[in-house]
Amino acid sequence: MKEYNISDRVQIIEKIRSMANHMRQQLLTMGYSTGTMGAHFGSGLSIIELTATLYGAIMKFDPSDPINENRDRFILSKGHGSLGLYTGLAEAGFITEEELKTFELNDGFLPGQPQMNLEKGIEFSSGSLGHGLSFGIGTALYAKNMRKNYKTYVLMGDGECNEGSVWEAAMSAAHFKLDNLIAIIDRNNLQSDGISSVIMNMDDFQNKWSNFGWQTIQINGHKIDEIYDALSNNFHFEKPYVIIANTVKGKGISFMENNNEWHHNRLSKEQYDAAMFEVTEQINLGQKQ
Repeated sequence: MKEYNISDRVQIIEKIRSMANHMRQQLLTMGYSTGTMGAHFGSGLSIIELTATLYGAIMKFDPSDPINENRDRFILSKGHGSLGLYTGLAEAGFITEEELKTFELNDGFLPGQPQMNLEKGIEFSSGSLGHGLSFGIGTALYAKNMRKNYKTYVLMGDGECNEGSVWEAAMSAAHFKLDNLIAIIDRNNLQSDGISSVIMNMDDFQNKWSNFGWQTIQINGHKIDEIYDALSNNFHFEKPYVIIANTVKGKGISFMENNNEWHHNRLSKEQYDAAMFEVTEQINLGQKQ
């Protein structure tokens, strides 16, 4: 875990919350800047608290030495959530605010789906779903074989778990006893084609992972204290660890929440202003409490 002078858990959680608030504002501005091209707002918004906690308090890294062999690795398997990654990398110091303005511009390094760029903290090129966990297993297995103590974090979508490659990878992770591998499932119950449970029944989801040999926990993926505690646990059961994070697609923007029209869409000026007003109001309300 990244070291902090602040020992008080409450202050750490408040620091992460402040990061998440700023990331949500940055996400809206980045998505709005794409104009008629639009962006994947829903998925980016659903993972904000998860990536804020990882980059704000959990992972060990050094932006001034981005390819240090002992850094923790973060793999965004659901590449369409890139806005939630790029804003986290900006908070962590890998990307400047000016560079965020190049999102989806030609010849820029911040396309709609991430492309590997280790100097900027982007560990994995994603977009075609179902491959991030396999990549993470290779990364974690290398660490074990070479006696490295870094951890590998892989963030996937619940719809992505329809892919057979995910379950093949899940079996191999348990087989190799990769207790340095942490998977996080963004379970927002929606995917591009509709409601996840209608497209593929995922009842008993947590037990499915447990039966594949993983340590499992289920949390609210927007409650920072739950995320922080789940990621802070250091289990030593020679098993990989999966956090099933129950989230809301489009979280924080009322007209986007649980509205699959915002899987990928474009913001009008009126919608952008309304969304920014909502986020700002929530920030102000939190400061008064």
